[in-house]
Amino acid sequence: MIVRLLAIVLIAGGVWSTGAQAEVLRLEEVTAQSQNAGLRPARGMSMSGVEERYGPPVDKFAPVGDPPITRWEYQTFIVYFENQTVIHAVDKRSTSS
Repeated sequence: MIVRLLAIVLIAGGVWSTGAQAEVLRLEEVTAQSQNAGLRPARGMSMSGVEERYGPPVDKFAPVGDPPITRWEYQTFIVYFENQTVIHAVDKRSTSS
């Protein structure tokens, strides 16, 4: 009887210990992304909408590939378009060492 009870306790303890895992959320990255969200064009905006809201880009690059991906560079960020629609916008990296 004691052996059976001990086996049950050990099995239950093993189940509980393997299920108690967690992931670490890096809040500083999430906070930085949400603070910059309004400073860059949002996914789904049109080229004309981006130019209307943010002005003309510093540089426009010709479309590449299929589907065509176009890149516009602004002073502080870069916008990537698929056809005429924003698919991604990222902050430029600092060039200082």
